[in-house]
Amino acid sequence: MGGSIRDQEPLTVAGAKNRGGHTGRATERKIRPGETRWSLISSLTSHRAVRLLRAFTAVVVGGIGESNRALLTEKDVQVQRTHTNRGQSSAPTITGTCQVGQLPRQRGEAETPTSNQLPRVDRGRRLLGPAPLKKDAKEVKRSKVEIIKEKSNFLRYPLNEELVSEAPNVNETAVQLIKFHGSYQQSDREVRGQKNYSFMLRTKNPSGKVPNQTYLAMDTLADEFGIGTLRLTTRQTFQLHGVLKKNLKHVISTVIKNMGSTLGACGDLNRNVLAPAAPYVRKDILFAQETAENIAALLAPQSGAYYDLWVDGEKIMSAEEPPEVTKARNDNSHGTNFPDSPEPIYGTQYLPRKFKIAVTVAGDNSVDILTNDIGVVVVSDSAGEPVGFNLYVGGGMGRTHRIETTFPRLADPLGYVPKEDILYAIKAIVVTQRENGRRDDRRYSRMKYLIDSWGIDKFRAEVEKYYGKKFEDFHPLPEWQFNSYLGWQEQGDGKLFYGVHVDNGRLGGQAKKTLREIIEKYSLDVSITPNQNLILCGVDQAWREPITAALAQAGLLEPKDVDLLNITSMACPALPLCPLAQTEAERGILPILKRIRAVFNKVGIKDEESVVVRITGCPNGCARPYMAEVGFVGDGPNSYQIWLGGTPNQTTLAETFMNKVKLQDIEKVLEPLFSYWNSTRQEGESFGSFTNRMGFEQLKEVVNKWEGSASAA
Repeated sequence: MGGSIRDQEPLTVAGAKNRGGHTGRATERKIRPGETRWSLISSLTSHRAVRLLRAFTAVVVGGIGESNRALLTEKDVQVQRTHTNRGQSSAPTITGTCQVGQLPRQRGEAETPTSNQLPRVDRGRRLLGPAPLKKDAKEVKRSKVEIIKEKSNFLRYPLNEELVSEAPNVNETAVQLIKFHGSYQQSDREVRGQKNYSFMLRTKNPSGKVPNQTYLAMDTLADEFGIGTLRLTTRQTFQLHGVLKKNLKHVISTVIKNMGSTLGACGDLNRNVLAPAAPYVRKDILFAQETAENIAALLAPQSGAYYDLWVDGEKIMSAEEPPEVTKARNDNSHGTNFPDSPEPIYGTQYLPRKFKIAVTVAGDNSVDILTNDIGVVVVSDSAGEPVGFNLYVGGGMGRTHRIETTFPRLADPLGYVPKEDILYAIKAIVVTQRENGRRDDRRYSRMKYLIDSWGIDKFRAEVEKYYGKKFEDFHPLPEWQFNSYLGWQEQGDGKLFYGVHVDNGRLGGQAKKTLREIIEKYSLDVSITPNQNLILCGVDQAWREPITAALAQAGLLEPKDVDLLNITSMACPALPLCPLAQTEAERGILPILKRIRAVFNKVGIKDEESVVVRITGCPNGCARPYMAEVGFVGDGPNSYQIWLGGTPNQTTLAETFMNKVKLQDIEKVLEPLFSYWNSTRQEGESFGSFTNRMGFEQLKEVVNKWEGSASAA
């Protein structure tokens, strides 16, 4: 499915249509016996070990599926093939994605969660779409990245040649391809003169699970080939910075050989699948984590290019993926697949842009469920048995400064599916985006823009064509709550887990050394949380005191001793390595939090009170600042946009309050706002809810007239 151009029904706003499609191109030979098939001998026997093995299967074996083919790398031998709506081969053709016209649309954000929907707060109108629809689909010019993907021989060429060159970097084409393999090329922006190239690696850990063996390997690699630190990310993965090109193959192959993977951690495909990180032995939690692992396996790249490049097709280890995953991937009863392709779901073009999925249980919003392309919520019956899922679609954070047609967006309720249908429903949603998401302008390629232009009803109807049935009505849900899972807690199987708060998710120095010693000594598995913290899993009761003492000595305090501002805050890495950063984030957040606490003290706000603060160095929003009560978004050197209006349970979208606020001037904005909140709020009212109730016009007047805290008393 997906090669032909298909005219869509008119949009809800008259005068515009959306079209989609992409080519399938491959030159193939059948796999040689034993070339990329793996075998596994494992002594993992514990309940958690089995779960970890399944997670490993999702990212490692998921990349070597039944449709695996090894492909010729000769760049001059290419066969172009497109596919009709039902997956049949057709004659070569030119395909592409047409632009969406300028569509007026009411914009706003959710204020408070309810069982079935998110009420909107009106804050104005925006125009969606940078240009009118072109009349002839053949006129559409696909983005450069689309051409690179098409000609890459399923992510091989020219990356395979660039990796063996003596240059310290790879060329522009290979830069795009290596993302799919889990790496970004970077340079230290603070080093003058010739660029100081290195690579950042990102792992893929469905539901944040990290086996003991993988953690210890990552810790060693950080010291030997990185900058001596490990970064815990907002999508439950590791980032390893500072790897030189000459060491890339060794580092990635070491990750693979130690039950890890970087495949699909970046690039235009499904990224790491989030789920609650806590290792509770609870039916709904276990089912959510299992579902996350199955979705990760379903949507993992299948061509085998990853293993050809990084381990030379060597047999490392694997486990059989669950049969329901294989069955769902191979099913083409509704025209979702590219028949006989090494990538039955993705084809040669993969997705138009990155794709993010989170799975959670009712009430647990540790995963920022509404910020994902797909949010999957386990629904249980009165006996606590999981019976199905509510699905949200269309969330996303990225935007571009001063281009109002780009924006963050909360996901919409799509419907409910029985638990046995979840993989088919996920696949149908992904294929709908694959077929209709824009491929001409990457700023508008995320699924949120497709849903925002079509409307949820049209999108649902299109997904149902690939799903093969109607979605059931959304089931009622309890109110969302943010869970950090910090401190000592019972797992439910006689063991404990301990959630370690890690400022900014950066592990280094004595803290990193001590954690390694604990994890190695007690043979612990770990989980990474979506809030950049680390959970030590499966701890015996007798180990609690020595572990607590060792962590405290290393400066890793118990949560009760950490400022609440730090507990809920997040920041992206930003400078000096991120090429998109416009100002500081990770290196600047702790001083900013101290300044906010000083303002709290000045205006009389108690130490046990807090607000959710998130900081990013650019508008891409990796730390999800648009969900914060106070979001700082870099818009120049030492300059930030300030966003207000998110809520503590991450169900409300913030809005821009002020632009170009200099770092040294943030108290001039925050002090009057916090003072006004402290003196005017309703009982129990969060700062985010307060700003939404008061409105920005009133708040700006307060800031403009502010003469100091004494006058507010």
